[in-house]
Amino acid sequence: MTSLTLAQASTIIDVALRRGRVMNCAPLVVAVLDAGGHLVAYKREDRAGIMRFDIARGKAWGALGMGLGSRQLAVRASSNPLFFNTLAVASGGRFVPVPGGVLIRDAEGEIIGAVGISGDTSDRDEECAMSGIEAAGLKGDPGAAR
Repeated sequence: MTSLTLAQASTIIDVALRRGRVMNCAPLVVAVLDAGGHLVAYKREDRAGIMRFDIARGKAWGALGMGLGSRQLAVRASSNPLFFNTLAVASGGRFVPVPGGVLIRDAEGEIIGAVGISGDTSDRDEECAMSGIEAAGLKGDPGAAR
């Protein structure tokens, strides 16, 4: 298994933010975590809301914790809200099961981290995340087909 590098995390963030500007997204926050859930890199655009970091990190952290992209977690949460509320409490609020948390996989398909983006709609956040991951030469796994 390979490790997520700072250079890869920086590429993910910079490309995701550029994609957000092309799409005319609201100000974004991007957090990239390694496979252990540790923050590798983070950027916050000017005028991004004060809760956006916590949401972005929670999207990525939840995806890592459950081994599923947050799009799939959102689907599952809608059919089992009690369990997912329990996960949010058990994680100290670090679990955000909405699209925009994308697992990062290496060439062999192993999970090496996750990116979480917050600021615009969840679908647009996810699209920016996927662009950044692909630009870094890695595979994004949002959890389910869009």
